[in-house]
Amino acid sequence: MNEFHGNSSIQLFENQKIRTAWDAENEEWYFAIVDVIAVLTDSVNPSTYWRVLKKRLKDEGNETVTNCNALKLTAPDGKKRKTDVANTEQLLRIIQSIPSPKAEPFKAWLAMVGRERIEETIDPEQAIDRALDTYLKKGYSEEWIHQRLLAIRIRNELTGEWEKRGVRKGKEYAILTDEISRAWSGMTTRQYKRLKGLRKENLRDNMTDLELVLTMLAEASTTNISKTVKPQTFEESKQVAKRGGNVAGIARQALEAETGKPVITEQNASGFQKLVTDVVTDAAMIPEQPASRTTCFPERDD
Repeated sequence: MNEFHGNSSIQLFENQKIRTAWDAENEEWYFAIVDVIAVLTDSVNPSTYWRVLKKRLKDEGNETVTNCNALKLTAPDGKKRKTDVANTEQLLRIIQSIPSPKAEPFKAWLAMVGRERIEETIDPEQAIDRALDTYLKKGYSEEWIHQRLLAIRIRNELTGEWEKRGVRKGKEYAILTDEISRAWSGMTTRQYKRLKGLRKENLRDNMTDLELVLTMLAEASTTNISKTVKPQTFEESKQVAKRGGNVAGIARQALEAETGKPVITEQNASGFQKLVTDVVTDAAMIPEQPASRTTCFPERDD
């Protein structure tokens, strides 16, 4: 991480502090590794614990440790000191290597998620069922959920069309998405998220019915225009994205003129959910495994 664009904060888990930092540029949370180790192991010296674990993982060829960054975070004495941090993926990988009862819920949760992903590969319908269940648990109405699933289908049709036109996934998809968003809402995706006070959360999961409908109109229009004009270059696809977004932009302006109310609002569904707490909550719902599972592998002597 050559340059850090973000801010630091404190998250609490079991009344213990975990220092975190938000990288606004890359939209990524980073967690102080020693703080997580202190929570999960009750070690009297988590820094030493991490130093030993870090060496062992490096010796095993673990790329996660090699790629961990160091950020200046506020230490207990109030001074800023360089501290090893990990993003979500790196942190979960490190937790897998911590032999501690408190780490078991995380490991069980990862195993459950891995199993679900395999099941969804075999039977994709299960992914839809789980998405429905997740939205219901978060308190969304069934009407909103069906609309959100329709938005996903429309988005997939758009990205399928982009793929046919040679648009590359990743950065180019993001650029075209911003062109559509700017044309109908007057903001890029990042600016829109900032208006709603969002960070890692999905923007569309925090849209009102009208915002979601206009997003769908913008993307469906872009798809249809693209199929009609068949753009040959990325620049031509950008122009198509603007045209598609403008269709929804005109509809937005007409509606606002009729109602006298803005379509775009700061309203969002919920704030940032603490990763550590969420994982433990999910893992707590996993049925206990038979005691015999501990005999599957020999004990480590280190």
